[in-house]
Amino acid sequence: MLIYVIAGEPSGDLLGGRLMAALRQETGDTVRFAGIGGENMQAQGLRSLFPMTELTVMGLTEVLPRIPRILRRVRETLDDIGRLKPDAVVTIDSWGFTGRVQKGCQKLYPDLPRIHYVAPMVWAWKPKRAAKLAKVLDLLMTLLPFEPPYFEKEGLRTVHVGHPVVESGAGQGDGAAFRGRHNLGADVKLLAVLPGSRHSETSKLLPVFGQVLHRLDNMGVKAKVVVPTLPHLVDEVRDAAKSWPFDPLVIEDSAQKYDCFAASTCALAASGTVALELAMAGLPTVIAYRLSALTAFMARKLFGFKIKWATLVNMVLDRPVMPEFLQEDCRADQIAPVLARMLDDESERDWRRLDMAAGMAQLGQGGESPGRRAAQVVLNFIAQRKQP
Repeated sequence: MLIYVIAGEPSGDLLGGRLMAALRQETGDTVRFAGIGGENMQAQGLRSLFPMTELTVMGLTEVLPRIPRILRRVRETLDDIGRLKPDAVVTIDSWGFTGRVQKGCQKLYPDLPRIHYVAPMVWAWKPKRAAKLAKVLDLLMTLLPFEPPYFEKEGLRTVHVGHPVVESGAGQGDGAAFRGRHNLGADVKLLAVLPGSRHSETSKLLPVFGQVLHRLDNMGVKAKVVVPTLPHLVDEVRDAAKSWPFDPLVIEDSAQKYDCFAASTCALAASGTVALELAMAGLPTVIAYRLSALTAFMARKLFGFKIKWATLVNMVLDRPVMPEFLQEDCRADQIAPVLARMLDDESERDWRRLDMAAGMAQLGQGGESPGRRAAQVVLNFIAQRKQP
């Protein structure tokens, strides 16, 4: 069996690698691959048609000059599919490129099963995109449990396979080892502070987080602060933390991050994937985020971007298990009292842990891995299509 797999950026390559590993396992390693991907997919036997990095572009000013080259790569990809005649094409996210390939397959190879992995966020903006996908695809696999109805009502077969964060190991940290490594007693309340993974995030959140910590100090809170960060941000984070109370411990070793989560009492974190990792670790967390005023205006007014919650666990449960303070509400005077109560009240932390576990179960934690579920869905669909 030959499956053509296409990813256009690193997170898609990670999904693709896990999917391919599961496909090999499910078929007893009797499947072959072709397509486009990065190091994770190449580790599973893919020889990428061209470097995936050519597709990893973001922002209007970056994309526009590359449009002719990208369109040429679409044509080359379609020619390669026609030459190889795979049993199915599986595209992963990056709909700007993968959507063009799927549309080309629909026109040129109408009998070829067309599968896409990761649904566009039609629930947040442009709901009419669901109908457009339904006209092109045969099958859609989603990460989130509430996504299928948006596409099923348009007639597109859609299956929720689970979120890849449940394969991250975020809930398997060694808290005792972390405390021992940094001479932190078992009775010390530990507050994990995570101000983002990009300079655009840390530049806005570090000042706010510092103000939160000063308010906590003035309120008489007793705790130790630890700040897991990344090498490209460590200097910026250390400079900011110099003026913070609680003698912050800045950690740039990514191998310690999940141990830190397991050791901590509570967290203050930027919105993003880290919120899911914290939920997996069962760490009660306050979420804060702030976009630039212009970006926020464009998202709300020009593109009609509208969501009730920013954190997926809150979305799944439709309640603020992880309290959110976004944009105008991202202020120390609002965040500090909530965080102080969370640090002080063990019963509050307990019920939040239970709710986070319930939310993560809906995202696939505790069941079969999303990669394996996706592989089973792909193989079953191919088998059904081959039936007379």
